Amino acid sequence: MTSLTATSKGAATRGAILDRAYDIARFAGIEGLSIGPLAQAVGMSKSGVFAHFGSREELQLAVLESAATRFGEFVLVAALAQPRGLPRLRAIMRNWFEWGRLEVGGCVLVGSVTEYDDRPGPLRDQVLRNETRWRDALQRAAQLAIDCGHLRDGDTDQYAFELYAIPLAMLHESGLFGYPRARRHGDAAFERWIAANSP
Repeated sequence: MTSLTATSKGAATRGAILDRAYDIARFAGIEGLSIGPLAQAVGMSKSGVFAHFGSREELQLAVLESAATRFGEFVLVAALAQPRGLPRLRAIMRNWFEWGRLEVGGCVLVGSVTEYDDRPGPLRDQVLRNETRWRDALQRAAQLAIDCGHLRDGDTDQYAFELYAIPLAMLHESGLFGYPRARRHGDAAFERWIAANSP
């Protein structure tokens, strides 16, 4: 076996472990991850999992980063195909609402904020990085909509806060009252937000 083949196989194995860990975290949270049950779930020994993730914390950090990448690709990257301004902002929100439908069990990113907002350390630092990157992306999208004349000039930090609040409320309602009802409320809230902030 060549070193390139071994490296590719190792990356594939690490990816498979990470995928399974992400699925577990959707239901049990990042704190619900542990090496033993994960090793059993992927049919490996604990030492085999440790070879890819040297500690439980390293595994948790990798899952948080993976969650941010998955979310970013599904919600933001897919929206970049739309024209700048309100069409792109609409696509971001539409994709975000759809993400809430597809993430059975719960959104790892939303759950991680609740888990680590008051627990200093590397995991909280990663959660903060994830949240900051996303808030920055929302601010940029809002600024582009302002620049295109689709939104009133305003505080983009406040705009990002308000935009974030709509899907967050939708996610909470979806779990209790079902996605269709929550999606109707989310769509209506976003349209009201646009109307309130149109030039």
